[in-house]
Amino acid sequence: MTDTSYRQRRGQIANYFDRTAAEAWSRMTSDVPLGRVRATVRAGRTRMREVLLGWLPADLTGRRILDAGCGTGAFAVEAARRGAEVVAIDLSPTLIELAHERIPADLGPGRVEFLVGDLLDPALGDFDHVVAMDSLIHYQAADALQVIAGLAGRTRSSVLFTFAPRTPLLAMMHALGKFFPRGDRAPAIEPVSEKDLRALLAGDAALAGWQVARTQRIVNGFYTSQALELQPS
Repeated sequence: MTDTSYRQRRGQIANYFDRTAAEAWSRMTSDVPLGRVRATVRAGRTRMREVLLGWLPADLTGRRILDAGCGTGAFAVEAARRGAEVVAIDLSPTLIELAHERIPADLGPGRVEFLVGDLLDPALGDFDHVVAMDSLIHYQAADALQVIAGLAGRTRSSVLFTFAPRTPLLAMMHALGKFFPRGDRAPAIEPVSEKDLRALLAGDAALAGWQVARTQRIVNGFYTSQALELQPS
């Protein structure tokens, strides 16, 4: 990963979610009615969130969790309800503002701290678990790999993340996206095959003490994403 490529892409993502897509993302992450396409994305994201929550202990009391790229905070809230101390960080001030507005009164035994910033900020400290749901899919594989390695270096028990698996449908959608006006485009998703990703993970010296555990792909209409769990070997 080069610092320049990571910072450039990070800036594009922040601008997109904080400006171009702020209203659309607000609706996507609420319970208001959506059109057919976005409804499939919402349902797919809900299923993926349930998968990742299912890979964490039922009782998270005393566990410190980083929700890396937390969006409007749905995952963070559910983890806190299990007793976790959650640090939830996102690049977008708009999304974090929404997360603050939506935090329920009945949060339960845990707590959530919502922050605007970079998920690699060392000042965030160490964690028992790190979860990055659909927050690395816009980075090239080499950059995403180095982010994962950096997060693993501060994590004791598991790193859960999602990636965009290389499929014919995603390739088609990526090609069609180039026809939209430049100002309306989301930062491109960077698909990677599971085989190639596993090879990258296995060959990274910084991840020598980690191994792939569970993986699960969610395909729901226009939503396709695959979860992968890393655990200390």
